[in-house]
Amino acid sequence: MLTATDLSKKSMAVPDEVREFDRGRLELVTVADMEFARAVFQPGWRWSESVRPLAGTESCRFPHRLFVEAGALHIRMDDGAELDITAGDVVVIGPGHDAWVTSTEPCVVYEFRGEDSDYAKTAD
Repeated sequence: MLTATDLSKKSMAVPDEVREFDRGRLELVTVADMEFARAVFQPGWRWSESVRPLAGTESCRFPHRLFVEAGALHIRMDDGAELDITAGDVVVIGPGHDAWVTSTEPCVVYEFRGEDSDYAKTAD
């Protein structure tokens, strides 16, 4: 837990970890006890095609708290609810969804991470 005297920073220019996957890249830094990520999804990226083979699940099982810097994504929840997100949006997505890039430019999102720290890792 952070205290009033804690002060820390890291640069996304030098990530602690990089995960590459089909049409995507995830860069992670850990500052104090918080993980922060930048994800870049190229046009044509779709979770069910690019990450499902790594995750081994039918849909993404992780919740997300995102800020969209550039591009656009379409989200479809397992229950059929759908949402378009674009640059400037702050978004909360529950577990159980698919997503795909709808823009002609890469979609860049930033995320404060917690329980989704295994995203884009090969399932055990």
